[in-house]
Amino acid sequence: MSQPRITYDAFAKLAPVAQQSLLAMGKQADESGIGKEIIELVKLRVSQINNCAFCLQIHLNVSRKHAIAQEKLDLVATWEEAGIFSEKECAALAWAERLAHLAGGRVSDEDYAAVRKHFSEEEVVFLSVSIATINAWNRLGAAFRFAPPILPRR
Repeated sequence: MSQPRITYDAFAKLAPVAQQSLLAMGKQADESGIGKEIIELVKLRVSQINNCAFCLQIHLNVSRKHAIAQEKLDLVATWEEAGIFSEKECAALAWAERLAHLAGGRVSDEDYAAVRKHFSEEEVVFLSVSIATINAWNRLGAAFRFAPPILPRR
């Protein structure tokens, strides 16, 4: 098991403005009206892609708190094949993957048109803010090996 390089609490003390700015970005996206389930599914998928155990555990905990179906949590890594996600959820997850995999590629007009079929311009902005924010958190969590917050078993 990897040991943390810096704890989340130490990061918050060392860079409080950065921490608060990222939290504020996430809060604005959460309050945009897109829906908590879509936002959390996107955060889970991006955290899987970026191998961030800290963020993955945080958003599994949040998802469970908001009663997101366990089947969706179990299958978000294979959302395209799962057959249980709505068209809107699939559009959000495809957009999330496109933005998470920017290295060596670009976001095409077709990618944008596909997400716009299901989301307004404002919703795409906040969906993208949510994806950008979790990408930033993933990079911090992976760089410093923040320990995942494990909830006690019931």
